[in-house]
Amino acid sequence: MQPLQRDELLAALPDPRLLAGLELLDEVDSTNARLLAAAREGAPGGSVCIAERQRAGRGRSGRCWVSPPGGNLYLSLLWRFSDCAAVARGLSLALGVAVLRVVRQAGASEVGLKWPNDLHWRGRKLAGLLVEASASPKGCAVVAGVGLNLRMPRQAGEGIEQPWIDLETILGGELSRSLLAGRLIGALLGACEQFQAAGLAPFRDEWRGADLLADHAVIVRTVDGREAAAVARGIDGDGALLVEIDGALRPLHAGEVSIRRA
Repeated sequence: MQPLQRDELLAALPDPRLLAGLELLDEVDSTNARLLAAAREGAPGGSVCIAERQRAGRGRSGRCWVSPPGGNLYLSLLWRFSDCAAVARGLSLALGVAVLRVVRQAGASEVGLKWPNDLHWRGRKLAGLLVEASASPKGCAVVAGVGLNLRMPRQAGEGIEQPWIDLETILGGELSRSLLAGRLIGALLGACEQFQAAGLAPFRDEWRGADLLADHAVIVRTVDGREAAAVARGIDGDGALLVEIDGALRPLHAGEVSIRRA
């Protein structure tokens, strides 16, 4: 156990002005659920919730995010945009790049991105993001949750259905959870501010350079369970995944499909 230390976390923030508030909890059902409720009560953009443990952590497509206490990082941030359409055009990819920067800064050079925003190392999942938006007449409240496997006990991960890895195993040494959490929060807040000003453009080339699916055979699965074989061909300007099916190039959007390597 290496409990999070508020002072060390705050000291690691590169730009403290972007942080509107920090809630550090021993336990919560879900950091995303907590901030979505806070957003409905008028919490300002730049609010962050981080927890030692989640009882009901969530991933994409309703999957459970395994969240044992005291080892990994589970955090969410709230940002407010003028409209939800901008969020749909690539925010999750921009935030994936932000997380990638942090883990590469820590020394994990072989980590890449699986569309739209999962981080993998040698075919094993290291981190994932869940971006949820709530529209209102005043704009769009977006909550972005990040789960990063930092120090995952083997027994805690036995029920996970896909290959996984944690950052300390990759690097072969212990890391400061508080320092990494501060860097991660800072990177996410900075990415939100930059995305609000310029959209996906400042992140696009970096995302393409880390694309783990480009030119690989994949299986496309729709929300109703249908599957199709395809070849991934990178992303378009708005962050949609381009896939080649029967010789035709088609854009796919996050939330509509899931993708796996064939």
